[in-house]
Amino acid sequence: MTGGSARTNGPAGTERPAPAERPAREDGAPWAEFGRQLRALRRAAGLTQLQLGLRVGYHHSAVSKLEAGLREPPVGLVRRLDAVLETGGELAAVVAAPREVPRPGRGPVDPALFAPLPGADVPAGQGAPDARMWPARLPAEGLACPLHGTAGCAVPEPGELPALLGGPGPAGGAAPAWGAGDGAAVAETELLHGLTAVLACLIREAFRHGGRVSAVEGLLRALARWAGEVNSAGRLPYGQLRLGAQYAQVAGRLRMERGQIGVAMAWFGHGLRWADAVQDASARATLLSDMCTLVRLDGDPSLMLGYAQGIGAVDTRRRWMATLSDLYQARGHALAGDTAACRHHITLARRGFARLGPQDHLEAPWMAGAEGTMRVDSAVGGALRDLAVATGDRAAARRAVDATARSRAQVPPQMRSARLLLTLRLADSWACAGDPGAAVALATEALPEAVRSRESMVTAELRGLHSRLAGKWADLPEVKAYRERLRDAGE
Repeated sequence: MTGGSARTNGPAGTERPAPAERPAREDGAPWAEFGRQLRALRRAAGLTQLQLGLRVGYHHSAVSKLEAGLREPPVGLVRRLDAVLETGGELAAVVAAPREVPRPGRGPVDPALFAPLPGADVPAGQGAPDARMWPARLPAEGLACPLHGTAGCAVPEPGELPALLGGPGPAGGAAPAWGAGDGAAVAETELLHGLTAVLACLIREAFRHGGRVSAVEGLLRALARWAGEVNSAGRLPYGQLRLGAQYAQVAGRLRMERGQIGVAMAWFGHGLRWADAVQDASARATLLSDMCTLVRLDGDPSLMLGYAQGIGAVDTRRRWMATLSDLYQARGHALAGDTAACRHHITLARRGFARLGPQDHLEAPWMAGAEGTMRVDSAVGGALRDLAVATGDRAAARRAVDATARSRAQVPPQMRSARLLLTLRLADSWACAGDPGAAVALATEALPEAVRSRESMVTAELRGLHSRLAGKWADLPEVKAYRERLRDAGE
């Protein structure tokens, strides 16, 4: 899935760095209202910009730029300003309030973006998530607010969502009523917040019980209709397309897990087009990474390398994208049997991962901390195992054993599918390293669940392991016993 638990500002104790400055427009600069409120409150407190800056730990020039509406205020700074100025949270309320996202010069997009779509419509009630998994705020499960990013937006209560869905917008294809006025903008924002929370719930359900692809696709098709209606009204459906890209990614992953490669690729393709329409670099990079996984299942190293290089080209300034690109390039070169290139990109990926900073963790929370280490070790182990399969290099296989074992040891209990996949990969790495006994011992414990699994990646790992054991050690007693258990489990 997109991520693990909800995260906002990366590791504990870090603060989101201020984004690049943006020129203020005369009418409605992105943070103009915040700047006006800050200036009024500072003056009411009898403080100069220099004095206020000293009290909150910022240079007076930063205070000046905030008051001019030239930069987004970091969340931690907003809290300190409210405390120092004794506002009772007025500035935090300004930050949390819905606002128009600046998109100078951008109008409606090509209507062909919205159809045809895979999947089927599902009544809103059937897509309702488990309220016990409802997040309090965004981001949740790695999903940021499609309008306000990681500002920490609150979401409507689960009980409020049916009323939002029952009105204009994605419920039944009715024309949206958010044409003008503050109330309409708030309603649209609340619905986007609510639909993001629904997707977070569906991701959490998928970790525990398997994904409800029909619920994801039904809501996604309704969201696309809503985006098309906003587009027809002459507005860029910015939030709808950003959220649609997230829904498309989840739908594609669920279809990929079921081995429905064509439908998965169709959803990823739609997600990419929506992300491109609103210049969502993060969504583009992660969708390309899923497409790498998809073509790897087909054993196509050249296409995988093309997608992997595309991840790094999305934004060369983002280290997490470069790291992700190197990990997938390592796997592509491994499939092709290019030892030198595979090892080179593994080295670059590990070096890049070690240099990730708070902004990287904010944009890609699943690459932070223990979860990030787990994912990197998993990718490195997979690349080295693939290299061993392609070249017969047992030294590479032993390194694959080490990396995969480290990754498997860090898998949280709720990620059962990931643990199963890594158990089979570890067994296969032992087989590639020339130790069929260790391979059989590991595989046997996972065999019943692996045979029952319908996930394509688990099936591919099991098939590869069986091929290695049956091809080299078919006459060994432990391998014969393993094959008998495999037959019994499949009956």
